[in-house]
Amino acid sequence: MDLVSLVERIGEAPTAALFGLITGITFGVAAQRSRFCLRAATVEFARGRMEDKVAVWLLTFSTALVWVQAAQLMGLMNGADARMMAVPGSWSGAIIGGLMFGAGMVLARGCSGRLLVLAATGNLRSVVSGLIFAVVAQMSLSGLLSPLRDKLAALWITEGGRNMNLLTTFGLPEYGGLVLGLICAVFALVLARRHRIGAARLVFASGVGFAVALGWVLTYALSQVAFEPVQIESATFTGPSAHTLMFFLDRNAVLEFDVGLVPGVFIGAMIAAALAGEMKIQAFDGPVTMRKAMIGAALMGFGGMLAGGCAIGAGVTGGSIFVGTAWAALFFMWVGAMATDFLIDQRATSARVA
Repeated sequence: MDLVSLVERIGEAPTAALFGLITGITFGVAAQRSRFCLRAATVEFARGRMEDKVAVWLLTFSTALVWVQAAQLMGLMNGADARMMAVPGSWSGAIIGGLMFGAGMVLARGCSGRLLVLAATGNLRSVVSGLIFAVVAQMSLSGLLSPLRDKLAALWITEGGRNMNLLTTFGLPEYGGLVLGLICAVFALVLARRHRIGAARLVFASGVGFAVALGWVLTYALSQVAFEPVQIESATFTGPSAHTLMFFLDRNAVLEFDVGLVPGVFIGAMIAAALAGEMKIQAFDGPVTMRKAMIGAALMGFGGMLAGGCAIGAGVTGGSIFVGTAWAALFFMWVGAMATDFLIDQRATSARVA
């Protein structure tokens, strides 16, 4: 069945939700099996190591660049039409929000995407943190915290009415992004070989990057045949978590890509964990861990909305089309995470040893 026939049969909004579901299931399976996690990579790097966690994150990021840039060169998508590129970006939001999100994911022991994947395997800590994250994200989008978010985001915005395309800004050719992705992928594979990461885990790490490209391609294809404007988007979890929460709370909410994405990730991760025998109920270790997780989830909810995306949405999805503020947000997520690990986790470990 071609896309036009599918849209005519079930409608544009259900088709968008179906594409979100497909993207989410792909992401959920790949993320669960590869154990992809930005928080784990930043902590490993902060402690002076570049081992399996850094290698997996770098391979995911680089393959997202390769898949997405190749799709763009083939005419299967156009990053310039994506909303995050077509509207002004916030440098102040990327900096402040990135720092907050980075700190939050260390305290919560996982970024928003990782929490969703862990929740699907029976991790109750991630369920609680994920719900707090979604509520605070919704408050930051259109609730009590939205005026503060708007004020901080307006401090420093990109010029020209659009976000910055880094490839264009630095005068790189159209294939420059693909070349950069391939170089990073080679470096990631060298790290992977050095630390003896299995082929299956590497394939699934690449699968996370493929899921990002899949979302871009599917929503772009839908935008070409839909009568109503369709937002070109891909995997991200700050806005979608808030939208999915409201979909189940508001009877007037409508289907969209986001509403399919979040359940899709949960379903995909649950299936992958069940097949691997990794379903396990886990709870908080104690009140201190619980407090840190709750604070971290709140920081991620506000920080992710302020930064224009989470570790996946800005760090991989936005990064894959070279959105300027997305790369800035990713950089400051690393900074915030490393600083928090040094100031809190490493000091706590040192204190216990002493």
